[in-house]
Amino acid sequence: MSSPYELKSVELHKDVLRYVDIGDGPPVILVHGLLGSHQSWTPQLERLSHKYRVIAPDLFGHGESDKPSGDYSLSSHSATIRDLMDHLKIDSAPLVGHSLGGGIIMQLTYLFPERVDRLALVSSGGLGPEVSLLLKAATLPGSELVLPLLASDWFRKNAEGALAQLGKWGLPVKPGPSMAETWRSFRSVADRSTREAFLASTRAVVGPRGQTVSAKQHFEKFESIPSLLVWGGKDRMIPAKHADNIRREVPNSRVEIFPDAGHFPQLDEPDFFFRLLDEFLDSNSQGKGVTARTDTSEEITPAVMPLHRP
Repeated sequence: MSSPYELKSVELHKDVLRYVDIGDGPPVILVHGLLGSHQSWTPQLERLSHKYRVIAPDLFGHGESDKPSGDYSLSSHSATIRDLMDHLKIDSAPLVGHSLGGGIIMQLTYLFPERVDRLALVSSGGLGPEVSLLLKAATLPGSELVLPLLASDWFRKNAEGALAQLGKWGLPVKPGPSMAETWRSFRSVADRSTREAFLASTRAVVGPRGQTVSAKQHFEKFESIPSLLVWGGKDRMIPAKHADNIRREVPNSRVEIFPDAGHFPQLDEPDFFFRLLDEFLDSNSQGKGVTARTDTSEEITPAVMPLHRP
């Protein structure tokens, strides 16, 4: 699917990185997850651009950026974000990271704390070992041979047909924006260079038993940085209980669970996600009450709802 935004580009170490740069005002940087791109933040880009300068890169190995063979570690990705900030002459900014992007911006915070004003983690990696079977399977030998089949139109159509049939039988199957974005991004592994970058990025942080990289030892670095965690209560990729790990270790962090959202709460609950993120980004909003979405109706009830209260 083509992007509605004109992508800018910069050459970093002989490879071309493409990114969205729209809006005026204070900068905010959005970092997508595995197989994602700047489109993973639709429709937040337009909303945020009315008030902020929004930077949303396609990480190397993803989207429209180059897909070189080489290092796809968290440190390499975080250095790319720092280099992009240098190119744009942005000394520091709030960073928002989804899934793998959450792990990247936590690593950036550890390596370059002076570059991070605020930290918003959305269904973030790096907070616990549990992860979906699909990601664990991608680390196994031979997965590079299976992935093209799973990304094929034939498999997608048959899988969607099976889901539709389960729905007819009355089972709780409800395809939504999270599933649509998962299919859209996963289809990109049909391209060999994208597939190789996906496997390299995945194997850098996930093993057969789950996530192998944890930010827990760096939590003390985050204590002085305002932090927000947003999760979908129905996330099947990375469970929402991981939010507890940072909530307990960094008591001043804010945790918001969207009970009916999946792995992409910014897509499943776009209006409420924007309101929540906008409030967090607004430095003048300190001390204001926070509301959490408790259902899919229009009613917003005042409650902060972290899972597994102590």
